[in-house]
Amino acid sequence: MTAAAHLSASPRPPSAHRRTLRAGAGAAALVLGLLGLGGCAPLIIGGVVGGSMVVAADRRTSGTQLEDQAIELKGGNRVQEVIGERGGVSVTSYNRSVLIVGNASSEAEKAAIEQTISRIPNVRSVVNELTVQSINFTSNFNDSVLTSKVKATLFDAKDLQVSAFKVVTSRGVVYLMGRVTEREANRATDLTRSISGVQKVVRVFEIVTDAELIEMQPGLAPVSAPAASKAL
Repeated sequence: MTAAAHLSASPRPPSAHRRTLRAGAGAAALVLGLLGLGGCAPLIIGGVVGGSMVVAADRRTSGTQLEDQAIELKGGNRVQEVIGERGGVSVTSYNRSVLIVGNASSEAEKAAIEQTISRIPNVRSVVNELTVQSINFTSNFNDSVLTSKVKATLFDAKDLQVSAFKVVTSRGVVYLMGRVTEREANRATDLTRSISGVQKVVRVFEIVTDAELIEMQPGLAPVSAPAASKAL
């Protein structure tokens, strides 16, 4: 069954109610997919950014998790072959779909990086989000802080399973990835968009139904959205 891809854009709206959320709570497992991804679940791409316990909580099979780790390792090595020791490129794989973020020195280098990643065994699709500009180390530090804030926020949300999401940040753009339900996708997007410093949220989700979620994790009952409190 061929996956359907949906693209929508919604930058973070200006609001007096933006919250500065604390960073530092638990981390989640983290990656991205692209148009043409195979499988039965629809894929969303929207612009709006090891141990046994992790394996048990992850919505990928243990075999797929190992494949993703191998893809990331090979991807890092192949990128280095293209750009040398310069750095500034990050390769993340989730369910064998690969997200590339960071900086390329030219359009030719950007294309070369994508081509070399696409030739890695088991890669199903590639999303190339590289920008052609110089590395900004201050931006890199800020991106790390934002990633921590997003993970902490998703961890604190009682109606989300944090291990279902991967988070990658580049130049203030947060990429959210994972195999999630429509409700989880919308909830995580709203939470991330409310964080101070987030410029945009790019959703790259493989959307599953509640029934598919239970089939992936038989002991897991889908979490409903919290009921709205009534004004007294």
